[in-house]
Amino acid sequence: MAIFKREAKAQALSPAALADIQRAIDEQRLLDAGRYLNQGLLAGIKDPRLNLLDGNLNLTQGHFQAALDAFAAAESAPETRGAALEGKGIALSLTGESDKAVSVLQAAVAANPAAWRAWNALASAYDGRGQWAEANAAYEQAMTTSGGAAIVLNNRGYSRLLQHQRDLAVTDFVAALRKKPDLVEARTNLRLALAMGGDYDRAIAGGTASDQAALLNNAGFAAAMRGDYANAEQLLNKALALKSEYYAVASDNLKIVRALSAHNEGGSNAAR
Repeated sequence: MAIFKREAKAQALSPAALADIQRAIDEQRLLDAGRYLNQGLLAGIKDPRLNLLDGNLNLTQGHFQAALDAFAAAESAPETRGAALEGKGIALSLTGESDKAVSVLQAAVAANPAAWRAWNALASAYDGRGQWAEANAAYEQAMTTSGGAAIVLNNRGYSRLLQHQRDLAVTDFVAALRKKPDLVEARTNLRLALAMGGDYDRAIAGGTASDQAALLNNAGFAAAMRGDYANAEQLLNKALALKSEYYAVASDNLKIVRALSAHNEGGSNAAR
């Protein structure tokens, strides 16, 4: 347990207290982490590492403005600047401030080339811009520096899916799930990739009864993306039938599919 003591001269976090807070954040014991941080603040400790941890905690909790404020305070100290830039860049990317995020994340990896979370966030930001060469290079750095973390594999897989490299994407999603079987995003993306290849049965197989409608909706959306409007409509109708209440997402997707199908059929007739 983290214990903070007042000292007559300098005040700083002890290595044990620092480790306690970071461990609590990593283990999602956020109440414990907040309590330890409050102990440090109430003790009047002036340590940039405390600001950095405060930023990490707020980032984990989704309190992005509070995280940005804490990272800004930690950024001014040389020993925490690189990590603070990493956290700041990730927070900016999560709030949709892509241009600022890219600039800050570039500074973060320049300050610490081993900052894999910054590389991962930077790669995702490049994905959003369609800068595929830059994204691929950043993912390679993230893979190397993280030792192939599951979240990096998942994000690179989604990037490859966007680049129409479905087989490579499937390989990444499978590798991510081998490392972290409970990574929901990777499992969802794998199903999407299978559906985009026309393998609808495997895309919807194995889900629980409660998530079957969502699986059918996602598969229907993927079918529409590949121009398979007949199967898209069938899958989306099944999704709607399974829901006891109105399923707005599937309903909206079905309207889009019907509009695209009608447009495609009209174009074919006009060409005859």
